[in-house]
Amino acid sequence: MNAQQDSFLTKEKFEELKAELEHLRTVRRKEVAESLEYARSLGDLSENAEYQEAREMQAAIEERINHLEQVIKEAKIVAATKKGGVVGLGSAVTIQKKGEKDNRAYTIVGSEEANIHEHKLSYLSPLGEALMGKAKGDEFDFDTPGGKRSYKVLKVG
Repeated sequence: MNAQQDSFLTKEKFEELKAELEHLRTVRRKEVAESLEYARSLGDLSENAEYQEAREMQAAIEERINHLEQVIKEAKIVAATKKGGVVGLGSAVTIQKKGEKDNRAYTIVGSEEANIHEHKLSYLSPLGEALMGKAKGDEFDFDTPGGKRSYKVLKVG
């Protein structure tokens, strides 16, 4: 992970990740330890599916804990950019594809919290990069695997 690129978080996402980390450390670690203890009590560990499954779960939890610790340690909290209506991290932006009537609204976020289903667009994505620094009324093009796309910025909030 490139920390320079992945460390921007909104305050809400930062708090959400801290809560997840705390839950993993306190609740999930204990649950997995209990599963491991139970599986050990069943005997022969070499052919014990419950034991193998608990070990894999333990490894996955520890990997997630390490990832969250790193993200939280390096996080830079961003608030919505208020630079005179210019798109930046935290900005809400509404755009329209040329030739279409429908508008698309996104919030520009760091890559850790990007989620297209929630209309949260990473500033590192092709569209996110193209939007950075744009203002209301700006028209821009960017390349996609399907070819060049043209958009207009309708609103920056």
